[in-house]
Amino acid sequence: MSSQYAMAQPILTVSELNRHARVVLEQTFPLLWVAGEISNFTRAASGHWYFSLKDGQSQVRCAMFRNKSQSVDFRPENGMQVEARALVTLYEARGEFQLSVEAIRRAGLGALFEAFEKLKVKLAGEGLFDKSNKRALPVFPLRIGVITSPAAAALRDVLTTLSRRMPNIPVILYPTPVQGEGAGQKIAHAIQQADKRNECDIFILCRGGGSIEDLWAFNEEVVARAIASCETPIVCGVGHETDVTIADFVADQRAPTPTAAAELVTPHRAELLHRLDTLNARLTRQMARGLEQHMQRMDYLTRRLVHPGTRIQGQLQHLEHLRQRQKQSAKRLMEKQEWRVQQLASRLSGAAPAPQILLARQQQLGQRLELAIEQSLQRHQATLYRIASSLQHLNPEAVLERGFSMVRTASGKIVSSSAEISLDEEVSMAFAIGSATARVTRKEDIQ
Repeated sequence: MSSQYAMAQPILTVSELNRHARVVLEQTFPLLWVAGEISNFTRAASGHWYFSLKDGQSQVRCAMFRNKSQSVDFRPENGMQVEARALVTLYEARGEFQLSVEAIRRAGLGALFEAFEKLKVKLAGEGLFDKSNKRALPVFPLRIGVITSPAAAALRDVLTTLSRRMPNIPVILYPTPVQGEGAGQKIAHAIQQADKRNECDIFILCRGGGSIEDLWAFNEEVVARAIASCETPIVCGVGHETDVTIADFVADQRAPTPTAAAELVTPHRAELLHRLDTLNARLTRQMARGLEQHMQRMDYLTRRLVHPGTRIQGQLQHLEHLRQRQKQSAKRLMEKQEWRVQQLASRLSGAAPAPQILLARQQQLGQRLELAIEQSLQRHQATLYRIASSLQHLNPEAVLERGFSMVRTASGKIVSSSAEISLDEEVSMAFAIGSATARVTRKEDIQ
């Protein structure tokens, strides 16, 4: 019976057994955090980490592969207390129980992360992170305030960047500790005092990178509320690009580094000068084109201006042309009438008194034609004289010849009223022949 039962059970190889055991372990235990002390730490040439986690009673082998270990911001050492987020598994080749580590942190950081998340949720619920509360940064600040420690390396980076981009903007330092016991309260006090003094258009709150413990002062609620109540816009540049603090969420704008914060609050002097040069060149070109267009229009208007004498001469030439055309027309009419008279004479050639009658009639027609031509010429000549007289009256030189003069101000404006000039003002007077300059010593304004 027992022999039959044994034959019914499948016979597993060691590899199959280890594989089944690994699957059971991985499906039974989810990702979990394990706390312990590092021992037997080894960094392989491939970049993978191998170590053990132990406490007072037990230990477990751990492996952390290169793609995971590259994101760790500290160097693990033997004896260091850590917390590892790991998957329970089995190394099939040796049948060894081990942890496949996904992430690792120093012991105690779990409480800090939990406090960070709780405060983040609380302040977000109060609306401190809302974009509607963010103030716009001034484009051209007149004075910049920096809130940090005088000994911080971040201060040198900020001052160097500000000097390079816009050296003429004054910078005021508001010193405060940025790390250690009570740093959060001191940072909040520095923000409140700087805002109360109302000396700057914008503040830079900054410090260099570090561990979460080093940056914890910027995760304190008192600092977040000081930033939220500050009337002056604040740019937060704390830590490196991967570091995120509560102060980043509350500030009007977050910068990945202190240097980037300095770049955010200042325009670039070289770019502004280049833009001014571009605008100046564009304005110069537009002014030159405008002047060219006005000069071209002036030339066009000058060609259209005709002297009254020239216009009269043109009218006289036109009238002479009309007179010649009328004279030629009258000549053709007389020739036509003569031809008609000759035809009639040939038809009446048999009668003796006909030539005398026809000759008398021809002379009568000729006299009437000459009279009509003379009357037409007189009418056109009278019209011509009338037009010439009208033009002569409109000629300002004719007015000057009658004893009048034309008065102009120093700017060239024609004076038509005494109200347009002032006492002791110089005016110019144009006569029919020559001109003169006079100074006003008395005037009478007629109301």
